[in-house]
Amino acid sequence: MADEVLSQNEIDALLSALSSGEMDANQLEHDQQTKKIRVYDFKRALRFSKDQIRGLARIHENFARLLTTYFSTQLRTYAQISVASVDQIPYEEFIRSIPNMTILNIYSVPPLDGRILLEFNPNIAYAMLDRVLGGKGNTVNKIENLTEIETLLMSQLFEKAMDNLKEAWSSLAEIDPMLEEFEVNPQFLQMVSPNETVVVISLNTTIGESSGMINICIPHVVLESIIPKLSVHYWMQTGSKETKPEEYDNLTKNIETAKVKISAVLGNASIQINDFLDLSENDVIQLDQSIHDPLVLMVDEAPKFYVQPGKSKKKIAVQVIDDIKGGNKDE
Repeated sequence: MADEVLSQNEIDALLSALSSGEMDANQLEHDQQTKKIRVYDFKRALRFSKDQIRGLARIHENFARLLTTYFSTQLRTYAQISVASVDQIPYEEFIRSIPNMTILNIYSVPPLDGRILLEFNPNIAYAMLDRVLGGKGNTVNKIENLTEIETLLMSQLFEKAMDNLKEAWSSLAEIDPMLEEFEVNPQFLQMVSPNETVVVISLNTTIGESSGMINICIPHVVLESIIPKLSVHYWMQTGSKETKPEEYDNLTKNIETAKVKISAVLGNASIQINDFLDLSENDVIQLDQSIHDPLVLMVDEAPKFYVQPGKSKKKIAVQVIDDIKGGNKDE
């Protein structure tokens, strides 16, 4: 450890204290020679370096982004998930920190040893269930009275979410997460010994108007075989490689063969419900499109080009006459 360098003001203050008798030089020398003792708790043995913890944080930040997209799509509501903290603590301490009644999902992650645990706060778990059942995302606290249908729906939702964990972990190991247990009482759960070191990743989660935490508990035994891959040195060695020209060609060919839906809009009209209900055969609806104005060509429901109608080889067709400014022509 490098010696601390004092400023001139600190040196003057020290000399002044010594000369005035406020400080004893002999006592200072004695304190310096006294061995410094730091208390070490063997129950809280730190088995992961700060570098490895940062590696896990990076991976689960990506997992949080994937989960945000997944739940937004599945639940058709606002979802926001982000990493709040990454800590290593004894398993017993983690169990004591979570509610007595909560949603616990235990997954095996072959080919890695051991199992991981995902704890969903009841507030967000029931908000998710309410959305799946067509509700507004309200939450209730009745975890101890889960029905078989509720348990099945939750299990299916959380099991499919683990595809995102598989993708996020792909840089570490090719895992295949499988749901093994669904539990609501942590006292009935014993994955590892109480003193075993586990990494706990806490995710701030908002689903609609409900918020809570998702806690991911990963025992040391699960990460033991892939710990070297968590270091910055490994990430620098396996950084992004330059894309080869043939890879660009393959990507271009795949994009060129992609199918898009196009439609020419002849016009629009607005009528009252009463008029709509009274429509009958041979009634005429007047559109707001003039025959002298070009039509709009929609590409995947986005306006892209101005066109004029006509025929090509006895088939109805349109001819592109201009692009729509701001229509993202290059997309």
